Amino acid sequence: MDKKTVAVFFGAKSPEHDVSIVTAISSIIKPLELLGHTVVPVYIAKNGDWFTGDELADIRTYQTGRIDEIMSKQTPTTMSFNDGLTLISKKKTWKIDIAFPATHGAYGEDGSLMGLLRMAGVPFVGCDMEASVVAMNKVLSKQVAEANDILTPKYVSFLTAEFNADRQKCVRLVNDNLKYPVFVKPPHLGSSIGITKVKESGDLENALEVAAFYDDVILVEEGVNNLIEVTVPIIGNDELIVANVERPVKLTDEFFDFESKYINGGKKGGKKGGGKGKQGAQGYSEIPAKLPGDLYKRSEDVAQRVYKVVGLGGIARIDLLIDEKAGKIYFNEINPLPGSLYAHNWAMKGISNVALVEKLLDYAIEAFEKRAHINTTFQTSFLKQF
Repeated sequence: MDKKTVAVFFGAKSPEHDVSIVTAISSIIKPLELLGHTVVPVYIAKNGDWFTGDELADIRTYQTGRIDEIMSKQTPTTMSFNDGLTLISKKKTWKIDIAFPATHGAYGEDGSLMGLLRMAGVPFVGCDMEASVVAMNKVLSKQVAEANDILTPKYVSFLTAEFNADRQKCVRLVNDNLKYPVFVKPPHLGSSIGITKVKESGDLENALEVAAFYDDVILVEEGVNNLIEVTVPIIGNDELIVANVERPVKLTDEFFDFESKYINGGKKGGKKGGGKGKQGAQGYSEIPAKLPGDLYKRSEDVAQRVYKVVGLGGIARIDLLIDEKAGKIYFNEINPLPGSLYAHNWAMKGISNVALVEKLLDYAIEAFEKRAHINTTFQTSFLKQF
């Protein structure tokens, strides 16, 4: 590939703001530089302002906790959509060849940024707008899976407004339809933010209140018996490449919340789990997962089916729940931008972080060229009648 000017977008108005910074700097910017591309870091502050500058590609800029104060003294970057995407700062202007979103969660991974980039007419890495919307809405993605005869755990959902209007009605809805334990989730978030495992009815209302703080919809799922959790990273557009089916190693029977995934899991939890697997994004993982019978192959198949029916592209990770005794595989959720690109798993598949980033750029251009062949104009005489 010829050398490009690549804008890497990260941060954003999202609870996953900090995770996004780590993904961008550790797994995307450095490989792009090694490939010889010109990298333009685009940091989106928590208030939504956009900034560019070389210091934004350095993790030390954020480790002081003073990033908001630093950015308040800078002039935000502006954009031009005329003839593609151009970023304009006080000191410099960049014409962008490819955009590389690293924005986890709201206002980025949920399709918001993808829609903007599509309107700007610039190739971008990862899933397109429609697929991102479905992927980041756990209720909608379950409905798509069910419509395509893919198993999902039993669930109910309702608006946060409904919960605020009549809490006991929502509690009864859960109690009448689901068995405990249940998992209460804000369906538009990732990184396990706002998720609560509820073992008995008396704790349900508080868990619903937590989810309501983060989302305008609340999802409640019934737990899967004899549970094995696995995750399947996939890259590609029409032709897919599947990484290893990965099984996170847990030290307790609790689920992976934000703390265990990114703080204890990556440090303390990893040390305790030494010898049980490889260090991954959620502490130690079993890679490839040791699954009985044909469950490994079937997990790959289910993950690829989900990828295709939702219309994912570029990169995504499919999370599955397995009832080991029943031999049933349930679709759980989609992560259209896996944290740190799940580079640890791809490396074990023989694809280095640098090679992974290069493939993702190729997929972005391939998808862009495919969309470019779609006609967006239609000649009529409609306006002449006025």
